Amino acid sequence: MRAVAFSRFGGPEVLDLIDVPVPVPGPGEVLVKIAAAPVNPVDIGARAGAFAALLPERDHYVPGVEFSGWIEATGPGVADAEPGRLVVGLIPWLATFDGAYTEYVTIAAELVAAAPTGVDPTAAATLPLNAITADLAVAAAPGARVLVTGAAGGVGGYAVQLAAARGATVIAVAGPGDEDLVKSLGATEFATRGEDLTRRVGAGSVDAVIDAALVGASLLPLVRDGGAFVALLPPVTPPAERGITVTTVQQAPDGRRLAELVDLVEAGTLTLRIAETFPLAEAAAVHARFEKGGLRGRLVLLP
Repeated sequence: MRAVAFSRFGGPEVLDLIDVPVPVPGPGEVLVKIAAAPVNPVDIGARAGAFAALLPERDHYVPGVEFSGWIEATGPGVADAEPGRLVVGLIPWLATFDGAYTEYVTIAAELVAAAPTGVDPTAAATLPLNAITADLAVAAAPGARVLVTGAAGGVGGYAVQLAAARGATVIAVAGPGDEDLVKSLGATEFATRGEDLTRRVGAGSVDAVIDAALVGASLLPLVRDGGAFVALLPPVTPPAERGITVTTVQQAPDGRRLAELVDLVEAGTLTLRIAETFPLAEAAAVHARFEKGGLRGRLVLLP
């Protein structure tokens, strides 16, 4: 089968299309025929060497942490995974190093969930990583008034929808042309990103911040005493002050949670957004496009 892989770290040019054997599902695993594999920042980081210290010596590494696809076969001990069923999943990439930029992948059956009914497989593939991350972030940021940075992006957009669905008043921070988009996702208020955000929104005026744009400590003055601040990466997690609970989201594959998020897609609570699709062979060009930024939907590879 074909797979996109890298054998050295670097820019998009290190990605090659190679032939590898079709994997065989082990105990508790399913073999999935990939329908679609979105491109994520973690894929870019893996290719560029961000996880070099964590990777064992191998001939190659296949990026891609989320997917949609059809169950092709099951390993020993899997009783409730019907071949032919369309599923979505999040791969524990740092445990396997064999990702979704390929035609087939094996994964623990407990980490996949049935794809949303009536949703195109390409759109369904964009749910797992960003939605699980946003769900954890919203759960860690309870409050009546929640500010979300990067609100037009993948994680931020889901965070706006989930917070609004749970009754919060959401202040969405995004680019100057994104107001209509974020309000369609459920935001009540809108603020353009910028250095004077504290002055414009108001110091101590929000119960919680979800920092999907990785802005960092400069947002703390927005949070009331005793409020909450949720970061997505440790390097931009500020020290706690004024009784504020500071949390860094530690997402991990979770089939049960993913199934709950699928239910929210089917209920119309979560919106799946695609910017463009590309064939697997164009992965290097897609990585280059991703790194330019400015996307308001997902870039997705199709085998």
